[in-house]
Amino acid sequence: MLNRIVKNRLGAFEREWNYDTSYMREIVDEAGAGAVMPLFSLQKLGSYRRDVPSEAYHAAGIVASQAAGCGPCLQLGVAMAERAGVRPSTIRAVLAGDFEALPEDARLGAELARATVARDGSGDGVRAEILRRWGRRALVSLAYGMVVAQAYPTFKYAIGHGHACVRVRVGGEDVPARATVHA
Repeated sequence: MLNRIVKNRLGAFEREWNYDTSYMREIVDEAGAGAVMPLFSLQKLGSYRRDVPSEAYHAAGIVASQAAGCGPCLQLGVAMAERAGVRPSTIRAVLAGDFEALPEDARLGAELARATVARDGSGDGVRAEILRRWGRRALVSLAYGMVVAQAYPTFKYAIGHGHACVRVRVGGEDVPARATVHA
């Protein structure tokens, strides 16, 4: 019964986002619904978004997902950003790593994610600016968004379902998806 409920939920997600959830259905078939429930908890983690502008949140998620290197996951992040109203030109600039071309809010989110992924200590200034502008809840929101954006690709690669980034669709146009994010 629970397996069927989970598969129905996966099917609805798949239809809504045009995203292949076959790897999750495979887990349900072979390991049971309980094995995918922790992945659903990630969705709850990613739903915490307080006091942070949409462009900042989605730019951070796209950079984090891009660094994780899974094309379908990156495409999902792009689709979610588009649905949230982030302009295609902003998304393209994030994907290209052209942070100077970004609106200020998006630039802050993208730079925080780039620094976080690089783990090189370069994020102190941008983190301080985010705290000054939007506060602790916004910073926590960005952090959760980045964790979720990297968790799914990491999980998919670990179980043999990761697919490298090559191109993603933004605003109805295919654009290159850089496989790595440079600090």
